[in-house]
Amino acid sequence: FDENFKQNVEAFEGDLTVHSAVELAKDAPAGATELSVLVRYQACTDKECLPKKVTLTAPLAIDTSAAKPAAFAAPAGFTEFPPPGASKPGAPAGTPAPASQQSEGLAAFLLIAFGFGLASVVTPCVFPMIPITLSFFLNRPGVTRAETMKQAGLFCLGIIVLFTGMGLAVTAIVGPFGVVQLGANVWVNAFITVVFIGFGLSLLGAYEITLPSSMLTKLDQASQQGGIFGTLLMGLTFALTSFACVGPFVGTLLAGSATRGGIEPALGMMSFATGLASPFFVLAMFPSYLKALPRSGGWLARVKVVLGFIILAAALKYLSSADQVMQWNILTRDRFLAAWVVLFALPGLYLLGFLKMEGVKSDETLTVSRTLAGAAFLIFAISLLPGMFGAPLGEIDSWVPLATERAGIAGGGEGRGTVAWMKNDLDGAIAKAKAENKQVLVAFTGYACTNCHWMKANMFPRPEIAAALSNFVLVELYTDGTDDTSEANQKLQETQFQTVSIPFYAIFDTDRKVVATFANLTRKAPDFLAFLRTSPATQTTAAARN
Repeated sequence: FDENFKQNVEAFEGDLTVHSAVELAKDAPAGATELSVLVRYQACTDKECLPKKVTLTAPLAIDTSAAKPAAFAAPAGFTEFPPPGASKPGAPAGTPAPASQQSEGLAAFLLIAFGFGLASVVTPCVFPMIPITLSFFLNRPGVTRAETMKQAGLFCLGIIVLFTGMGLAVTAIVGPFGVVQLGANVWVNAFITVVFIGFGLSLLGAYEITLPSSMLTKLDQASQQGGIFGTLLMGLTFALTSFACVGPFVGTLLAGSATRGGIEPALGMMSFATGLASPFFVLAMFPSYLKALPRSGGWLARVKVVLGFIILAAALKYLSSADQVMQWNILTRDRFLAAWVVLFALPGLYLLGFLKMEGVKSDETLTVSRTLAGAAFLIFAISLLPGMFGAPLGEIDSWVPLATERAGIAGGGEGRGTVAWMKNDLDGAIAKAKAENKQVLVAFTGYACTNCHWMKANMFPRPEIAAALSNFVLVELYTDGTDDTSEANQKLQETQFQTVSIPFYAIFDTDRKVVATFANLTRKAPDFLAFLRTSPATQTTAAARN
């Protein structure tokens, strides 16, 4: 897991041997030829990354009379990779993380899934069904406690089977490791956005999502037959009828597991279903606890409305992912946060009685718990406002689009204001520097360079650094892309500085003479500030402020 990208990255350590199957063109002539392979990779330490491109060649003899070879299979001890754009994904695109890290990540994911299941119990589709369902087990004459526990267990098993089946279906459709590719797929993110908006509007009361009544009726009739199969069908029917409320939780978990590999969608659904079913089993064991449950009422309607606003806010996260992949820049950081401020403020206003919707009556007394919940939503919404003006939001920043055009933060002091970076246009930066009587700060960087991302996210926004950056014309030159521009940028860096490591920073004057350079990542702000103040113009500006 890479903290800068907020996702799993693929890496190898030590020597690497790669086998590759090659498909010949149908009209390939017989005889000797040469096979040429272009290999791109990046080697990183904790301070620098080296984007590399190597062309390898090998002699090849083509025999058109030879029998067609068998399907390619990875040799023993090797991991098979899916070719780009393959319809049938193969094994994981990268060496797995250490077992300890995998187990910790899986445990946290399953715990969250279980918590989602417990939270689903208090939705309007599930909570009122608890006493009705339990009466099926508890109020039958002549039934022993052991039989009651057996029936409750089968009922819960029916719930678990349905949701686990959903997770297995996802794994079967995209392959054991294909779900990893879904996290960055624009169509998948767009689909999740539409589904979440649909669920959110339904929970807010715009319309009602229901399954076909004929299907539910047949399942219900079958469940009335009793016995093991009937109780299992009863659990299945309950899970289907509750889907209008638990669907958003299920969708969130399946979407979250799309960034993970293996059979985690199935395990996540199993954990979720266990959380959803466990209250039924526990209450069947201890029926006296039923009296302690709160009665169904207006609070369930309020849970439904609040959940609707939260689901709409979650939909924006997936819409933002699609927007960033397509580079539309429609849902910028400011717009995203503005939408979140509104969507989290509305449930706060609703709970406090200022927004009249289902579940809130004008003459109803405002309880302490409702007041605190409403205040919590408003506090969270207000805490997002500084982020609209460039301030960091801590862990929330991993859910929010980056301020791509900003190097400073709006927080007072030397860092006030924003500084724009130009992209892949050194000539334009030099011309602008001449017009503004400034020097040029060139950042040789990369799209897949985690250390570059760390500098941009954690070093550049510091007030003293942002203030020093404002004295330059800033330009980023990307060197790890597959386009001609990236190749030219890398060649420029290698020719002028005899290195292709990134990040690499250089100060140019308007005559293209190098004033100073700074290689690699640093976590020491004074060191990077000293480099930025190497420029006489910057030193004069800093002295004037002091």
